[in-house]
Amino acid sequence: MERFDVRPRSTALSARRFSGGNQQKIVVGRELLRGPRLLIAAQPTRGVDVGAIEFIHRQLVEARDQGMAVLLVSADLSEVLALSDRILVMYGGRIVGELSPEEATEERLGLLMAGITA
Repeated sequence: MERFDVRPRSTALSARRFSGGNQQKIVVGRELLRGPRLLIAAQPTRGVDVGAIEFIHRQLVEARDQGMAVLLVSADLSEVLALSDRILVMYGGRIVGELSPEEATEERLGLLMAGITA
């Protein structure tokens, strides 16, 4: 509870009693503490407050920096641009583009998301 800044710090409460942001921090903490080699984070910050977003982002970056592979699946372009080392764009169930964060502008990503590759 302390490490992942879950509030209130009560292990007696069931997870559904916590706010959305704290529920997300519980899930992220639970998965990271298992020590996986690969973490798949699908929409990790959807619907949570700014403080929880920043905290979750820091945890994902720290996991990556410690050698864990992190696959981020997100519809939030700012989240993708802020956290990604490599960006793959899918359209129609297929990968249509691969970009580095430096190459990935909102316009270029938007075109790829629409299936426009030329």
